[in-house]
Amino acid sequence: MSFCCGAGMIGSIGSVRHSKTLVHNVPILFCPVCDRIEVHPAIEGEYEILVEYAQGDNAPEVDFADFVRVDNKSDLFENCTMTDDAASYADILKQQIDLSLDLFGVARDLNDDAWREALKHRLKRLSERLKQYNKRKEMSQRSA
Repeated sequence: MSFCCGAGMIGSIGSVRHSKTLVHNVPILFCPVCDRIEVHPAIEGEYEILVEYAQGDNAPEVDFADFVRVDNKSDLFENCTMTDDAASYADILKQQIDLSLDLFGVARDLNDDAWREALKHRLKRLSERLKQYNKRKEMSQRSA
């Protein structure tokens, strides 16, 4: 499992820009709090080779899945706290909020003011994300 700002990173398949090349269908880890994205360490070598070839060919976009076969995504993401396969983004954010609230209680019991402040910041960011997501979802449902 990978951590960045203290929140658990979420396993997903996404698009990653490397210089002038956009690579689709890459196994990634991302943080819903600080927006950090990293290529999953298990396929990082294959990703770097593909990007090197794509940039040598001046390809603006490539599909990772066309060149590298990822056999079992569930094994790949087994150490992630959660993945976006099983749940909606809103559910993932709610789970992250619940985890942070649990940790906030522990920080309060330990009288750890610095940790509590960090958790308050995380909770604020996650709540903002959830509101933005719900607002976009509501607007798209109205226009449909």
